[in-house]
This record gives sequence, C-alpha cells and structure tokens, in this order.
Amino acid sequence: MRILGIESSSLVASVALVTDDILTAEYTVDFKKTHSQTLLPMLDEIMNMLGLEMDTVDAIAVAGGPGSFTGLRIGAATAKGLGLALDKPLIHVPTVDAMAWNLWGAAGLVCPIMDAKRRQVYTGLYRMENGIQVIKKQCAMDAGELAAELNGLGLPVIFLGDGVPVYRELFEELLTVPFRFAPAQMNRQRGACVAALGMLVMTETAGGYDGAFVVSSDEFTPDYLRKPQAEREREARISPEGAAARLAGDR
Repeated sequence: MRILGIESSSLVASVALVTDDILTAEYTVDFKKTHSQTLLPMLDEIMNMLGLEMDTVDAIAVAGGPGSFTGLRIGAATAKGLGLALDKPLIHVPTVDAMAWNLWGAAGLVCPIMDAKRRQVYTGLYRMENGIQVIKKQCAMDAGELAAELNGLGLPVIFLGDGVPVYRELFEELLTVPFRFAPAQMNRQRGACVAALGMLVMTETAGGYDGAFVVSSDEFTPDYLRKPQAEREREARISPEGAAARLAGDR
C-alpha cells in the first residue's frame, strides 16, 4: 500500500510517500516560499525520481490543521484536487498528532507547540512509548497556561515545533518539571509523519488511536481550531459573546 503525505500547516512544506512500512521518499523545505509554489513541484520531483505514476497511490494523507490558515487551505486544495482527479480517498491527519509522531518511542510527555501569535500556541500532549496515546487533544491555548498545566502533571516533557524558539525563555522561566527540546531532525512538521499516521488508519493498525480518519475529497475540510483575527474582531464588535472570545492584540 502506498500513502502520499502532504504537510503545509506552517512555514514547512513537505511531501512524502510511505510504501507499507518503508519511507520511500520525502521532500521537505523550511523556507519562505508560498506552498502554492512548492508542493506540486516537490510532489512531481519525488514521483519522477521513483518512476511512479500518481495513480499508484492508494490514499492521500494531509495535515488537516491547526496551523497557518493560508497554508492549510493550499494543502487542502492540493489534496482535494489530486483526490478528485485520481479518485482516491483522503486521510485527515491532525497536525499536532503528526508532529508528535516525530518522537515515537520517547519517554515522558511529548508536547508539540506551534506559534499561534499573541502568546497563543497550538498544542497537545502525548505519550509515545508504544504508538501514540493522546493525553490532551490538540487545541489553542495560552503558553503560560500550558506551562502551568505541565507543572500540574508533574512529568518530564519534550517540546518540538516552531513555537519553541518563540516561547523557550517563557518555559525555562515557568516550568518546574524536567524538560527538553527535540533536535533539528525531528523538531518540525514532516510529510513522512502525516503519511505514516495515514497508513495506520488505512491498515487498521492504529490501536486505540482515532484522531485521523478517512474522508472523501468532497468532504475534506481543514480544522483551524480558531477563527481568523479579522472574523474575531468583527464578532467582538457585534456581540458580547464575540467580545469575550477576543484575544490579546485583537482590535
């Protein structure tokens, strides 16, 4: 079975092909180019290098959010277009779950953090000693509140993600539990992790993990977890409920 993985939820653009239990190819770029410029050329490159046609892929796994609104929309459009053209199913893989998969086998808590601006992070908590156990589902929250929650759990934690350089000093100041930061080769999003989690779902070997799921191309929609700033500000002006949902920095 071949699963194509597409990851575009952050500055990282990554595509990968997993064949059964083998990572056949992966192309990852962490650079300031729009994903509309990178994803399709990267995909074309790895398929040409392998001498494969796109219709040999069994399913397309895509990072379904949270993350950059623009990046998620480009990834979704790319996956949906391929799925419709090839008549292949899509696999919606939560972005933060796929990030945690980077640290399969790690002891303690795994805590991916994506910078969501204004001291907010997209995060989740996982145990990864044997597969993936979701302790806290992916969510958006204040970085200081995350530190307090980790202190309350009292377990060693490993951080990864683009939120680390932004909030590293804050965690170093607030955390009372042992903590580490993942090294360069496993501290960002990867198409390989998206494809690998997709493979678990397609082969029904995911155990108790039910975060990723198969969906048709027509039905796939990204999970942004929170509304764009412009929409929050508009709602804040017209209703008390909207005002209550305002984040620091919203006008």
